[in-house]
Amino acid sequence: MRLETEADLAEAVATAEGPLRILGSGTRPVGRPLEGTALSVAGLTGVELYEPGALTLVVRAGTPLAEVERVLAAEGQRLAFEAMDHRGLLGTGGEPTIGGVVAANVSGPRRIQAGACRDALIGVRFVDGRGQVVRNGGRVMKNVTGYDLVKLMAGSRGTLGVLTEVAFKVLPVPEAVATVTLYGAGRDGAFDAMTRALKSPFEVSGAAWVPGAAAVHLRLEGFAGSVAYRAERLTALLSDLGEIAVETGTEANAALWRTIRDVEALADLPYVWRVSMAPGALRAGIRGDLDRTARVERLYDWAGGLCWIGMSAEQAAEYAPLYGADDAASGAIRFHRDLQEAMADPEFGGGHATLVKAPEEVRAQVSVFQPEPAPQAALARGLRAQFDPRGILNPGLMG
Repeated sequence: MRLETEADLAEAVATAEGPLRILGSGTRPVGRPLEGTALSVAGLTGVELYEPGALTLVVRAGTPLAEVERVLAAEGQRLAFEAMDHRGLLGTGGEPTIGGVVAANVSGPRRIQAGACRDALIGVRFVDGRGQVVRNGGRVMKNVTGYDLVKLMAGSRGTLGVLTEVAFKVLPVPEAVATVTLYGAGRDGAFDAMTRALKSPFEVSGAAWVPGAAAVHLRLEGFAGSVAYRAERLTALLSDLGEIAVETGTEANAALWRTIRDVEALADLPYVWRVSMAPGALRAGIRGDLDRTARVERLYDWAGGLCWIGMSAEQAAEYAPLYGADDAASGAIRFHRDLQEAMADPEFGGGHATLVKAPEEVRAQVSVFQPEPAPQAALARGLRAQFDPRGILNPGLMG
């Protein structure tokens, strides 16, 4: 079902006789394969309110992200959280919607400075599992209330309600950008470089390590004079760690950080995990036993707080003997379970591993998202029972 109004959407949910699969345009299918009637909000489009002077934007949930970005760019503004585009990684089509961005709390490299998608949200409207329209937060910064519920909807992936409208605070596009790149950095050198950069007063807005290219990328944004000064000082700060280059071209910087944001280096691999962990865990790696058992491809973002892991079918097959089988799918399942077990280790500060990309038969057999500790799982069940007492909104997605 593709609905055009909030009222129609509410009626569809209220009268549903079975499970509903909540969709924007289907560009981010992360989670277990779902059954039920597809319910798309892609027909709910349009900007409801935009006040550039107040740095606020209100938009309907089905509006394409590209349209939102065009509207903001015309006024020299942007969404600060730099939402990832999953299409290249997952091989999906369609146009990403702003509601899908919020539902998955999609946040890119700038999170280390500007925060996540949920931090930019100031208001939401959604239809709960009873078919009731709920409004929370505000449309302008001076009238923001109910922050907790606003933030709760970010990352809920349609399990608490179907978003129909979202409101953001936005920020101006900076005058200049530069990327300081350190070449030849191994694990310890990369960790040291990113730690120094983030502890410095130079306001780094991106910190990523691409091991395959042996390069650490550190982004600076702001007024031209400030960016030039900070790039010079940051280069001096890191000069003892290796060869350094500085890129100041706007288009070149945009292309570089787009490849990092969209994890383009892993796009051709059939298995991809997203691992969030304490940045300090970068020095130790994911865990020694996983490193020894399988060769994997990695990309680190958020100064080591986010690690993308990619695995080929051949690499996955290396894990299969541990699972009593000899095929790649079984190996990937074993690797996934070992990885989530490693994340439960206190060494990783409550980290979590999500299986972002794999064939449906693999995703159907595992907990795609990191299993929650018992108290947190009980709280999540209670929230879902309150917002969706019939259990019809994306049931089983978070398993």
